[in-house]
Amino acid sequence: MNKYLFFLFLVISFTSASSLPIQVTTIENEYRLPNVISQPLVKLLGEDCYVSLLEDLHFTDVPCVKLAISKGLGLGIVVGGAIVKIPQIVTIVRDGSAKGLSLTSFLLETVAYQIVLAYNTRLNNPFSTYGEVLFMTIQNILICLLIVYYEQKEKNKRIVILLLGFSIGILILCIIPRWLMALLYAAQIPIGLASKIPQIRANYMNRSTGQLSVFAVLNYFAGTTARAFTTWTELDDPIMLGGNLLASVLNGILVLQLIIYWDASQVPKAD
Repeated sequence: MNKYLFFLFLVISFTSASSLPIQVTTIENEYRLPNVISQPLVKLLGEDCYVSLLEDLHFTDVPCVKLAISKGLGLGIVVGGAIVKIPQIVTIVRDGSAKGLSLTSFLLETVAYQIVLAYNTRLNNPFSTYGEVLFMTIQNILICLLIVYYEQKEKNKRIVILLLGFSIGILILCIIPRWLMALLYAAQIPIGLASKIPQIRANYMNRSTGQLSVFAVLNYFAGTTARAFTTWTELDDPIMLGGNLLASVLNGILVLQLIIYWDASQVPKAD
């Protein structure tokens, strides 16, 4: 008897539920392109520029065209930054040598990268305007460790010191007051520029670029030049713009050294 009552209860419940009106909510796409494409582009360009360029096809809208180019370059730089130093790492590990590479140069560059990363993160700047720095910081730390491993004495002790130094530096940058962070950011520009000088000097003294990666140097130059454009377009920060322009000039000198010393075969130890 209980089984029949239970079965009758299920039938009544199903009948009642099927008689209820079912509302199906559909989300209409207000743009020409599918949502999966249009929504990320709206977030990237802003609704006004998205409509102007991709809906109304106003390619003479100069401010929006500049913004689109800047965003495209910015994303390209971020992607490039994720792999820019990989060839350098591969070259060191493959040859079992870091000759011709200046540890001082990479250390100064890493400090500058850490400051830039902390500064932009704390200001909540768009990731497309600095994202490559995150990947380049990680890769630079690895290169510093490889230089010590292959070229320095008491390497285990020095590797521990380097790791502690990088970790403490990141911690300090996360907790210091904002006004001090702004001062450090201004200071990182000469630090970042000075980081190129030891490598340029080592190349000049050795008449060789040693294990310096051609791919990395060319990408440094292209990246800093493009980053100067994105900074000029998206951010009202003359300090950042000036720093990127000067970095582009110094990276250009490294490119010239690659060309001048291309056929050099002797690679003395740099430092």
